Amino acid sequence: MHVTPEFMRRIAAAAAAETLPRFRAEGAITNKEAAGFDPVTEADREAERAIKSLILQEFPDHGVLGEEHGLVNGDSRCLWVIDPIDGTRAFISGLPTWGTLVGLTVDGDAVAGLMSQPFTNELFYATESGAHYEGPGGPRILRTRKTTRLADATLFTTTPALWGDRRPLFHRFEEQVRLSRYGTDCYAFAMVAAGHADIAVDPGMQPYDIVGLIPVIEKAGGVVTTFDGRPAEQGGDVIAAATPQLHAAAVEMLKG
Repeated sequence: MHVTPEFMRRIAAAAAAETLPRFRAEGAITNKEAAGFDPVTEADREAERAIKSLILQEFPDHGVLGEEHGLVNGDSRCLWVIDPIDGTRAFISGLPTWGTLVGLTVDGDAVAGLMSQPFTNELFYATESGAHYEGPGGPRILRTRKTTRLADATLFTTTPALWGDRRPLFHRFEEQVRLSRYGTDCYAFAMVAAGHADIAVDPGMQPYDIVGLIPVIEKAGGVVTTFDGRPAEQGGDVIAAATPQLHAAAVEMLKG
């Protein structure tokens, strides 16, 4: 399945046309979770609608799975997975660490994807030609760092609160690395691909939280799996690491 960089840019532009005017602006927020807080905004819904429309115009036989509008053409071998705003909590808080995630799977394997952050004018994407960055500083090929030891690594997680009863496990993991940072959602995984961080971990991810990022990280030289080493396309507890050696060390640590 051939996906061009130009099509990736079109997806990012279609999403940005809906998200960017609503960022740091007054807008309705709906809570999707009766017993907690799982926000969704008009920007989420409209951006997903725009992305889905563009994909189905270009590839009418493909399936599309979106966080907000569900599944269409679910029997297709080619399935696009959309998170229109990954990091909605950051979005409604005015923080530019959210992003649009779109990934393509073929027979269940993630083969192309993107993370777009329109406020910072950054696009991280992967196609057959490799992993690429476009934004401030000019375009470049994405490459992960060569870090192999936990003691030299920078670690991201969105928040230790997501770890629930396993929070002590995360803190033991955190004690093994050089630097840890919180609150960066999909941006953390993009930083692993870009060579600015070494490990990103988040438990309880959905497919739309990670599919768009898997090809970007893998084609930049990194490894993405669940904590127990399985493919991450179906979500779950997900770890991305800059090198196979670092990934192996982190997975061993996460066994508890």
